[in-house]
Amino acid sequence: MPTLRVGLAQLNTVVGDIDGNASRIIELIAEANTSGCDVVAFPELAITGYPPEDLLLRSGFVADVGRALDRIVASTGTCTTIVGYVEQGSETRNGTNNHGEEIAGARSANQSALFNAAAVCRDGSLIGNYRKRELPNYSVFDEARYFVPGEGALDVFDVNGVQVGVSICEDAWTAGGPIAELGRQNTQLVISINASPFSVGKSQERATVIAERAKEASATIVYVNQVGGQDELVFDGDSLVMSSAGSLLARAPRFVEDLYIVDLEFADVRSATSQSTISLLGVAEPLSEEAEVWEALVLATRDFVAKNRFSDVVIGLSGGVDSALVAAIAVDAVGADHVHGVLMPSRYSSDHSISDAVALAENLGVEYRTIGIELGHVALMEMLASSYDGKAIGLAEENLQSRLRAVTLMGLSNAFGWLLLNTGNKSESSVGYSTLYGDSAGGYAVIKDVSKLLVYRLCQYRNERAGRDLIPENILVKPPSAELRPDQRDDQSLPPYEELDPILAMYVEGDHSIEEIIAAGHDRAVVERVVGLVDLAEYKRRQSPPGPRVTSKAFGKDRRLPIVNRYRR
Repeated sequence: MPTLRVGLAQLNTVVGDIDGNASRIIELIAEANTSGCDVVAFPELAITGYPPEDLLLRSGFVADVGRALDRIVASTGTCTTIVGYVEQGSETRNGTNNHGEEIAGARSANQSALFNAAAVCRDGSLIGNYRKRELPNYSVFDEARYFVPGEGALDVFDVNGVQVGVSICEDAWTAGGPIAELGRQNTQLVISINASPFSVGKSQERATVIAERAKEASATIVYVNQVGGQDELVFDGDSLVMSSAGSLLARAPRFVEDLYIVDLEFADVRSATSQSTISLLGVAEPLSEEAEVWEALVLATRDFVAKNRFSDVVIGLSGGVDSALVAAIAVDAVGADHVHGVLMPSRYSSDHSISDAVALAENLGVEYRTIGIELGHVALMEMLASSYDGKAIGLAEENLQSRLRAVTLMGLSNAFGWLLLNTGNKSESSVGYSTLYGDSAGGYAVIKDVSKLLVYRLCQYRNERAGRDLIPENILVKPPSAELRPDQRDDQSLPPYEELDPILAMYVEGDHSIEEIIAAGHDRAVVERVVGLVDLAEYKRRQSPPGPRVTSKAFGKDRRLPIVNRYRR
């Protein structure tokens, strides 16, 4: 029976680092050859990194990709290599997408079409090519802005007597699409290369879809996904092998770069019942929701820091749960020696906030300092006194304190080259419970897509993993407070998070209407108030730093609503 040793190159690319990505691909091709692989597959658009976005509109960028591909092809040996890249086609683009709609901002009508493609290489030659058929244009994807869908017959390649076909990412999410077509051509093995971003529950969703495609085509599917953080997106790897019967045979570890090697065995005569596929490595254990979100946030933070050439980060430590969580994630991401905490007490700070922040910093082993903001607070109030004309300014005074802290943190960031990590969570960002140019400031918002209730669960998860109260218990049990006025608590301004977060999940992530949320059992007055706050805060969120997406819909490129908007239903 024919056998294949297949390498699943779960690669962490850097968008725009064409030469660096190509060099890493060449290294792994050599490793695959040394390991006796018959086939090695790399992720979608591995040469450019994913998503390259409007870099694709630069002609020099596409030409550089072509030169990098030439290097990669020349490096191949007997191991058949499949690598994702941008192909510049001979057809001219008419300024429309695959639905015939005009594309604003896309390549001009006179420029050559671009294809999201996979090169098939062996023995120093390009032996074949596949152009992605199904272009996603929803959620975080806008590939129809850049690419033309592939057309024509699908090639099947003979590798050691096994009939191998190629598909790219969205092709696998289309029933009756390219993979089914490959099945009709008696393909035994489909290699699907992907750039599929993480969100909670995505791992099981992928496995279900790939099982359906495998059964539909009566072919084994090798699914290769990229890993790493890129701006708002996190890629979890999760590469896998699915049998023609829809059984999960192998799964690579998640959130780590890996050349994952499997041995596959095929029957001489292809049929849904006679084909057998055997993996030598087995299936990686599934992760709990808290574990997968933790790993996603750590990976995203590590990559954002490193890929933007920072080494250290700075965090304002308030003694609250949000900054505690961000600090713990940062330590896991870049190491305690590269994390700097700053305590910035004001006249309204409680003693326990200071002691809790100190206890946290010492538990984590991070360097910390205390810079009180009282002198700045007094100076600013005196400076503005004549303009305030004796009026009780309330919220304006509260916001001055938050902005003073941002100025302090950015002063340290500028002086030492530290990246400022924002500590705002999704619940607060949703309803605008933050100060513009104050606690909303930062270079990267680590928990931007994490609800307040999940913040607590993640803290508890990290403590359980540590086997001790790495995050002090007092931080987890005290009422949340911004401490910008005497005896302030979050629940004086917002519904309790146990009530707020489910409403936000329905409205922000589920796009449910006010009436649908009320029908789910929520109080009308509370729902209407929360929805109003969410819509009103859109202008704040547009000015917030990027942060990793971990839910099915995050603020940013995933959720695009107008700032000027009077629709309230």
